[in-house]
Amino acid sequence: MIELLTEWIESIRVTYGVNPYIFAGIYIGAIPIFWVGVYWLAKNLKNKKRLSGPILLMMGCAVSSYVYLLIAGENIPLWVYAIIVIMIIYALFEVRKQAVRKKQEVASEI
Repeated sequence: MIELLTEWIESIRVTYGVNPYIFAGIYIGAIPIFWVGVYWLAKNLKNKKRLSGPILLMMGCAVSSYVYLLIAGENIPLWVYAIIVIMIIYALFEVRKQAVRKKQEVASEI
């Protein structure tokens, strides 16, 4: 089973020129940074400061692994690009929704 998984990962690396471990590392590594952005956003909302910094941080984290795929990838099918664009758009909407939710939470505390 592990041998099959290893072969599949190696085939992805050879076929598409993307290291799956780097992709996974970026994806997983961005999660705690994203939540730092959520905390920063809530703090800025409470203190009535600018929201652009935390929102940009959150959006960057949400799409960082896919940006790696777009930059490093080779021979990637068009449907993968379409899915990445859809995921980026979805991530942007989710970040916006998170910002609105935090804004409402902070407003209710005041």
